Amino acid sequence: MMKKKSISASKASLVFFLCQMISALDVPLDSKLLEELSQPPTITQQSPKDYIVDPRENIVIQCEAKGKPPPSFSWTRNGTHFDIDKDEQVTMKPNSGTLVINIMNGGKAEAYEGVYQCTARNERGAAISNNIVIRPSRSPLWTKEKLEPNQVREGDSLVLHCRPPVGLPPPIIFWMDNAFQRLPQSERVSQGLNGDLYFSNVQPEDTREDYICYARFNHTQTIQQKQPISVKVFSMDSLNDTIAANLSDTDIYGAKPVTERPPILLTPTGTTSNKVELRGNVLLLECIAAGLPTPVIRWIKEGGELPANRTFFENFKKTLKIIDVSEADSGNYKCIARNILGSTHHVISVTVKAAPYWITAPRNLVLSPGEDGTLICRANGNPKPSISWLANGVPIAIAPEDPSRKVDGDTIIFSAVQERSSAVYQCNASNEYGYLLANAFVNVLAEPPRILTPANKLYQVILDSPALIDCAYFGSPKPEIEWFKGVKGSILRGNEYVFHDNGTLEIPVAQKDSTGTYTCVARNELGKIQNEVQLEVKDPTMIIKQPEYKVIQRYGHVSFECIIKHDSTLIPTVIWLKDNDELPDDERFLVGKDNLTIMNVTDKDDGTYTCIVNTTLDSVSASAVLTVVAAPPTPAIIYARPNPPFDLELTGQLERSIELSWIPGDENNSPITSFVIEYEDGLHEPGVWHYQTEVPGSQTTVQLKLSPYVNYSFRVIAVNEIGRSQPSEPSEQYLTKSANPDENPSNVQGIGSEPDNLVITWESLKGFQSNGPGLQYKVSWRQKDVDDEWTSVVVANVSKYIVSGTPTFVPYEIKVQALNDLGYAPEPSEVIGHSGEDLPMVAPGNVQVHVINSTLAKVHWDPVPLKSVRGHLQGYKVYYWKVQSLSRRSKRHIEKKILTFRGNKTFGMLPGLEPYSSYKLNVRVVNGKGEGPASPDKVFKTPEGVPSSPSFLKITNPTLDSLTLEWGSPTHPNGVLISYILKFQPINNTHELGPLVEIRIPANESSLILKNLNYSTRYKFYFNAQTSVGSGSQITEEAVTIMDEAGIPRPAVGAGKGKEDWKKEIVNGSRSFFVLKGLTPGTAYKVRVGAEGLSGFRSSEDVFETGPAMASRQVDIATQGWFIGLMCAVALLILILLIVCFIRRNKGGKYPVKEKEDAHADPEIQPMKEDDGTFGEYRSLESDAEDHKPLKKGSRTPSDRTVKKEDSDDSLVDYGEGVNGQFNEDGSFIGQYSGKKEKEPAEGNESSEAPSPVNAMNSFV
Repeated sequence: MMKKKSISASKASLVFFLCQMISALDVPLDSKLLEELSQPPTITQQSPKDYIVDPRENIVIQCEAKGKPPPSFSWTRNGTHFDIDKDEQVTMKPNSGTLVINIMNGGKAEAYEGVYQCTARNERGAAISNNIVIRPSRSPLWTKEKLEPNQVREGDSLVLHCRPPVGLPPPIIFWMDNAFQRLPQSERVSQGLNGDLYFSNVQPEDTREDYICYARFNHTQTIQQKQPISVKVFSMDSLNDTIAANLSDTDIYGAKPVTERPPILLTPTGTTSNKVELRGNVLLLECIAAGLPTPVIRWIKEGGELPANRTFFENFKKTLKIIDVSEADSGNYKCIARNILGSTHHVISVTVKAAPYWITAPRNLVLSPGEDGTLICRANGNPKPSISWLANGVPIAIAPEDPSRKVDGDTIIFSAVQERSSAVYQCNASNEYGYLLANAFVNVLAEPPRILTPANKLYQVILDSPALIDCAYFGSPKPEIEWFKGVKGSILRGNEYVFHDNGTLEIPVAQKDSTGTYTCVARNELGKIQNEVQLEVKDPTMIIKQPEYKVIQRYGHVSFECIIKHDSTLIPTVIWLKDNDELPDDERFLVGKDNLTIMNVTDKDDGTYTCIVNTTLDSVSASAVLTVVAAPPTPAIIYARPNPPFDLELTGQLERSIELSWIPGDENNSPITSFVIEYEDGLHEPGVWHYQTEVPGSQTTVQLKLSPYVNYSFRVIAVNEIGRSQPSEPSEQYLTKSANPDENPSNVQGIGSEPDNLVITWESLKGFQSNGPGLQYKVSWRQKDVDDEWTSVVVANVSKYIVSGTPTFVPYEIKVQALNDLGYAPEPSEVIGHSGEDLPMVAPGNVQVHVINSTLAKVHWDPVPLKSVRGHLQGYKVYYWKVQSLSRRSKRHIEKKILTFRGNKTFGMLPGLEPYSSYKLNVRVVNGKGEGPASPDKVFKTPEGVPSSPSFLKITNPTLDSLTLEWGSPTHPNGVLISYILKFQPINNTHELGPLVEIRIPANESSLILKNLNYSTRYKFYFNAQTSVGSGSQITEEAVTIMDEAGIPRPAVGAGKGKEDWKKEIVNGSRSFFVLKGLTPGTAYKVRVGAEGLSGFRSSEDVFETGPAMASRQVDIATQGWFIGLMCAVALLILILLIVCFIRRNKGGKYPVKEKEDAHADPEIQPMKEDDGTFGEYRSLESDAEDHKPLKKGSRTPSDRTVKKEDSDDSLVDYGEGVNGQFNEDGSFIGQYSGKKEKEPAEGNESSEAPSPVNAMNSFV
């Protein structure tokens, strides 16, 4: 028992000792100061712990550090010294510790696998990096295997195994077909986390031979393909239909239908399984079930709820995803698969472990000789991490002795340090899941005081507002600061001043006599220094004549005044607003020096007009309402604002309430709708009226709530539809008693303005809210998640307090409590603030670029550690720029583009890239302070794309049978041109296109002569360029071979033989040929072509002979014996079908078909005409060419006297034998006989026959 007491006493004395220790010095971020002070090394940038490199590129292992003097660098590999001078493949960057291992010139990445550690050393200590594990990425080939086709019955489950090769890092798996299209996935078909493709039940449409699993290795930008897998699904419906086609309708046949099945789990197997995940990672749980109908998956957590805002369902709810898991997420998760036949479930027991994470990381100490300090290193994890210390990279147990140092577990205590005590200490927190390593230096400095604020700096403030005068300083030991006013003034003391720890002097309420020279003196045992600054107190800006409420008739003029008074040394600017927005851009609005005039007022000018006066130090505003009314039709009734109320009386005075009554004034022909009560606080804000309440126009008394320590006066304003009355005369004054404050300041915030401070701000209480004299504020703060006591300070009636010497960007608990001479307000609520941000320390690592296509790329990066952000993470910026075009070597101005990705995103898309170009990019993290360092530039190249159209196409030198084509290469080749494609076709006089001819031209050609063309013919040309990716857009031109068209009127063509009469044809004058038809074979003809113009009629003749008669190749199909026989067979078949239909129709006995159909004229059921036995409303496409609607179908009503759409489902359509026709169940054919004609491009003079019943029957038979 006594032993236990002694242990407690020693712990208590240690706590007391720590509380009494002098706080460490803060070094201001002054560049000149930092250059002069000695400082141990600090690691500023290093490669990630697990660094997977591309074996095809040089390996860059980062190690950057700062210090004074600049540090030197050394490396270890696998725990032993790494002599880079002995390896010609390894170099170190100048003034840096970063290693570059040359792989591209013969080195092998595998030879440099290992664990690397960097040491940065100067005369004040040594800092070390993390252990950086270098491993080259691997993308092995798929092992060859023989894949058997999968034959499965419809409705059964199926799993297609991917089994990708083991790579580093693991590949991304996806399934595609031969056309490189992703296979569609659904609740029935989906990919599992292991890459396998799961079918809960197969359907006939799943039959295909190109199920291909792909593995994408992002590091090496390679994709491996598995051999295609074939799946054949046997459909029960197709089997039944096959059997039915071979049996009569009286036979009983049919295979068993598809059997519905209850759910069973395909993965995971069994009823339970276990899963271990690390804190902060993403937890992925998966359940995929088989069954018919397709089961639905539901997830629950036994004994708890799924965490809100962190839970997501993926892969059609088959995957449960919980982000940023913590120990609280441990437990049993149950997935339930259910369909109409039942359910099954699986329970996954999740255990969340944790790699070490910081509670308090050690922070750098700057001490003076003889001072005390502590380094604290606290971390947590599961299991609990062990803490070990190193000094200058050496375990502290074997490090050189330092009498000022004492190690106590996770704390190092320094007492009476000397300059030789400067060193860098490393804290290592580790468990089986990882480790943390932090460097923190102890820098012992002896420096005389320095004042960093510029001399004779001028501060300007407005009268009655706070004045903050800076005196930024540094010294070791920490200097004492004193303020003096005037050249020979005495030291400043008293409640009218506030002295801040960072040296700032605050005057809470500046007066005119505060103007003058202020001297700051800083002294320590090594010296003394002083600095003078100037303070000027300016008169406030005031609006001495404010704009007033106006009621104006439509189309009149109105003017608002805004006369101001300001300090003569300040230049004011006046801005007018309408309804808190800019004035309309309208010449009717005239802004003068002291007024705003609106001409020709319209209804849209109705609103609130505000005059805002700004100077460099203050801003004031005043508003007035403009009401636009219509001009009265007659002057008989005058509507106006009401007269002000009068005879105000106060009764029933109490401490917190009073009754006010009044007499209304004249309402001026518009009923009073309400009364507005305002109050003046003659004690705190004399002359300023505030809104109190509003009551209905029928009420003339009101009970008002009062606040303590206010000298009240009240006035009443009447309101009607026209507007507000003038205020009434003020009531008598009533002073309430003082009391404790009822409330605390609002809008309390803690935001650092510098990396080493915390600026606490709040909205001060209004005068009447103070409830009594002597209003002050108690400001309290303490660091969050650290067992510190509250630090408090009482300040005057201000709205800001600056806490100096804070660590960079750590959370603080803050509260601000009001107090006056009578006591404190209620206990305030706590808010969370953060000390100042600093620029991020670390660049994003592992930047990878995946080029998706020639104009789009996807960039990935690893997120920086949140601790290194040193501020609120706002996102990442990607800088990228085009280095050069791979098809053109010309340099051009480099224009960098920036894309910002908000939040903690680790990837983004880069759109708008140019094909076949080389790009560079880097990534930077952004916080509220700015951007962090850039990652190393990443080079990537876009693949080729299709080229743009050729820059021009000219057609020159036309002859009778040739044309010359000249062209320019594409403006944007987007790759290496391999050829040009020329297509052309003739165009006749009716603008019909002839056959299309295609020519491929080498890429180095720029002209071509086309020969053997038809004379006097117009051609249309299509021309485009082609790369290995494909053809680009084309340009078109038209040209004509030479013909003589000058002076040709409409020619007349005549033909005759022997002495027979001439036959004449009148031909269009633009034509140069005419086809003579109906001539007799083997006969001589004389042809005369004449033209009549201005000079008369001219003609020429020629004689030609037609060729001998030849046997016609065309055969009249109607005279062929096989066709006649075929038509007879078809007619006989139709006759048999009609007889069968007639027999089946009358099989039902007394069923009155026609009466039934006449009584129910269903447009979908057309009756068969009984007089001629033809189908209802049959229409031939030849007889009615303009009607292209589907033919109406004749139908039979089944014998059970019901008409069902489902009865015709078993048709030829189901067998894929036809689309435009179908059979009823009794075998009768219905529908339309039609030939399908599709519009095709006119590439020739081919003709097409019109559809006919004969063609349709041929296709049917």
